Amino acid sequence: MVTSFTSSISMQPRLSATTTTRFGLQKPVSVFNTNLTLRPRSMPARLAISCAAKQETVEKVSEIVKKQLSLSQDQKVTAGTKFTDLGADSLDTVEIVMGLEEEFGITMAEERAKEIATVQQAAELIEELVLEKTT
Repeated sequence: MVTSFTSSISMQPRLSATTTTRFGLQKPVSVFNTNLTLRPRSMPARLAISCAAKQETVEKVSEIVKKQLSLSQDQKVTAGTKFTDLGADSLDTVEIVMGLEEEFGITMAEERAKEIATVQQAAELIEELVLEKTT
C-alpha cells in the first residue's frame, strides 16, 4: 500500500516594520519597507469659523469689544478675533467681561470669564448664561 502526502508551502515576502520612522516634509519615510513621500498640500483659500452663537450675539460682543478697547468703527472684529490680537491685556479683558455682563444682564463666574479669549467664546458663554437665567 502506498500512501501519498501532499503539502504546499507558500513563500510570500514578509512585511516587517523598521525600527526608526521619521516623518518630515519632502523626505522619504520608511514604513514596512516601502518608501513614502509626504508633501504639503495647499489649503483652501476659504476658511470659515463655525459659531454656535447667534450672529446678532457675535455682532453685539464685537461692538462691546471695540468700545472697551477704543477701536475705530472700521476695525474688523470677527467671531474668531482674539482679544490679545487687538492689543488687550488682562485688565482690558476684565473690562470687556464687565461690559458684556452689563449689556446682557448676566454674571460670569471668574473661572469661566478667564477662559474667554475670542469673540466667539464670549458669545457662546453669554448665550449659555442667558439660557440658564431664563430656565
